[in-house]
Amino acid sequence: MKWNKPENRNLLRAVLALKSTGEAQRFMRDLMTENEISEFAKRLEAARMLAANEPYSSIENKTGLSSTTVARVSKWLKGKQGGYRRVLSRLHHRNPARTRGLR
Repeated sequence: MKWNKPENRNLLRAVLALKSTGEAQRFMRDLMTENEISEFAKRLEAARMLAANEPYSSIENKTGLSSTTVARVSKWLKGKQGGYRRVLSRLHHRNPARTRGLR
């Protein structure tokens, strides 16, 4: 991924400019289709479930994601970039019961 491309940097700036859940909802709805939003939400939920050591089969059943997608989320969750881990950690600090098993 080339984050230094102007359009990619502008997207990151746009996300960082959001100040409320309502603003985020409106921006995401303008930016993505309902199916895309749902898919990304399922991936985040899969990351949370993986961090809580839930089995792949349970994650597939609860989210409707394919085993390939769950495996990909698992790879990224464990990867060096740390995006999922950072977000889950921050969400955990805001709502510890929701992200139990994370660390």
